[in-house]
Amino acid sequence: MSEPYTGGCACGAIRYEISAEPVTNDCQCRDCQHESGTGHGSHLTFPRAGVKLTGEAKHWDMVGDRGNVKTRAFCPTCGSPVYTTFAAMPEFFTVRAASLDDPSRYKPQMVTYSVRGYVWDHVDPALPKFDKMPPM
Repeated sequence: MSEPYTGGCACGAIRYEISAEPVTNDCQCRDCQHESGTGHGSHLTFPRAGVKLTGEAKHWDMVGDRGNVKTRAFCPTCGSPVYTTFAAMPEFFTVRAASLDDPSRYKPQMVTYSVRGYVWDHVDPALPKFDKMPPM
């Protein structure tokens, strides 16, 4: 196990520390494009049990392609998106790569929803690509 992953919002009001190894992906779904303001979102997904979270986030729910509710959390002060939880998979906790204290630790393992990617959004062509979410 490496050092814990730490991070939070831009102003520091929300902080997390996670002592686990993540599954990582660049997601090109339309929801992630909207939230990131670019062609994809970069995420690290951890087991929820290893998460220490401080600060109060604002939450908003959205329904994904499979009909599952995703709860996006952002800082009410600076507006930074920080994490996502999933009603259908409460055992997981997903953070944005840019919210890490050391974003260079992010190494994508796959691209999800590649069918919705744009030519101008250059993700690593060597990564495995899935049209939607990969089978679990």
